[in-house]
Amino acid sequence: MPLFEAIDRLPVAAEHREGYKRGLYKHWNKGLNAGDGCDTRKGVILAEAVEAPQVAAGCKLTGGSWRSAYDNVVVTDAARLDVDHFVPLAEVYDSEQTPWSAARGRRTRTTRTARTP
Repeated sequence: MPLFEAIDRLPVAAEHREGYKRGLYKHWNKGLNAGDGCDTRKGVILAEAVEAPQVAAGCKLTGGSWRSAYDNVVVTDAARLDVDHFVPLAEVYDSEQTPWSAARGRRTRTTRTARTP
């Protein structure tokens, strides 16, 4: 299906702001392996490395490299990376037909990608 036809098929509805509170959603969870010290942010950074960094105790990252999909910039210091949502949580919540449960919010936030700030 052509892109513009697919866009035309998207339903249009009023957004609702009631019920969304950012504080209800933890910013970072403990990641896929809670015992390794790598939260979701570090997990994304590790997963998207072009050259894998060394991982020390507490998930301290050294070395490695990353290439930005947005501007093709290569970053060699993980501390310079930012992990963010493609679409802000409040916008997604407002655009939904029905309010999220806390569990759905947690599942949605696990899809993240790294970018240079």
